[in-house]
Amino acid sequence: MTNSITSITEQDTAVGFETITAEATDRIGVITINRPEKRNALSKTVLAEIGRVLDTWEEDPDVQAVIFTGAGEKAFVAGADISQLAHYDLHYGLAAHMQKLYDRIEDYPKPTIAAINGVALGGGLELAMSCDIRIVSENAKVGLPEATLGVLPGAGGPQRLSRLVGKGRAVEMILTSRVLTAQQALDYGLATEVHPLAELVDAARTTAGTILSKGPLAVQLAKLVIGNGAETDQRTGLLLERLAQTLLYTTEDKAEGADAFLNKRTPEFKGN
Repeated sequence: MTNSITSITEQDTAVGFETITAEATDRIGVITINRPEKRNALSKTVLAEIGRVLDTWEEDPDVQAVIFTGAGEKAFVAGADISQLAHYDLHYGLAAHMQKLYDRIEDYPKPTIAAINGVALGGGLELAMSCDIRIVSENAKVGLPEATLGVLPGAGGPQRLSRLVGKGRAVEMILTSRVLTAQQALDYGLATEVHPLAELVDAARTTAGTILSKGPLAVQLAKLVIGNGAETDQRTGLLLERLAQTLLYTTEDKAEGADAFLNKRTPEFKGN
């Protein structure tokens, strides 16, 4: 199987990836924010480079799931690069580069997993919350402390956090800049699993592999139904569910899944 990142690397030889690494094996792409000296803080370059990889992988059939993680043992993403934050103005705020990237990750047609290896604060937690699934290491600490800097989480934090943990907890976390431990993140429903740091990325790959063993169209439509259903009333959500299921009933994947189950064999879905 071709490692799809090879084409990206050759294409970008002149400029290279300054702030991330990206590799794809076994249909799973891993994007690593690679600024350990800055605790993997987000910059304009980080956001642009993530966007370039997502552009390529969206059209690449050899990449069917994406994992985000950080370099080193201390931080997933410690937040925005404060040296750049000092220069942000009205125009930069309205451009909303980070918010737009995270919206894209949330709507990405392929499953996304955040493997949170340490600190995930501010924009780092907002990145993780835009992913479908969040897995944390035992040393993880997560929060939205922007109020300490006189600003607020502006890349989807208030919206996604309240939907994940409830309005009351979201308000308390944002107004007090409270930082949660790994166990608290699990208890809040902000994370789904806690693992030793050394096992974190392997655990994320295992989860991605489990997803990829399912019907690819079912996975894609489930993401669509859950994501859009959560933003509307139950009746409309049920309609989306019904229409998606009706579509799946017409597919080769449905026939293959049913036949494999009845004959006690592993399904071979077309997209797999």
